[in-house]
Amino acid sequence: MAALLVIIQIFLIICAIVLIASVLMQQGNTAGLGSIGGGAETFLGKNKAKSYEGKLELATKISAGVFVVLAIMMTALQ
Repeated sequence: MAALLVIIQIFLIICAIVLIASVLMQQGNTAGLGSIGGGAETFLGKNKAKSYEGKLELATKISAGVFVVLAIMMTALQ
C-alpha cells in the first residue's frame, strides 16, 4: 500500500507541475470593445483547437482533471 501512495504522489507532483506550467503559458483574455462587434471571431478564433493556445487549454483541462482524481485517490487510500 505504501508503494502505491508513493507512485500516486509522484504522479501528483508531475501533474501539478504540468498544470502550473500550462496555466502560466496561456495568455489572458482581452474582452475589450472588439469582442462586442464580433471582432474576436477571427480565423484563428474559429480554429482555436488547432492552435498553440488551444493545445495549452486542452492540456490545462486534462491535467486539472487528473490532478483532482489523483488527490481524491490519495485521500481515499490514506
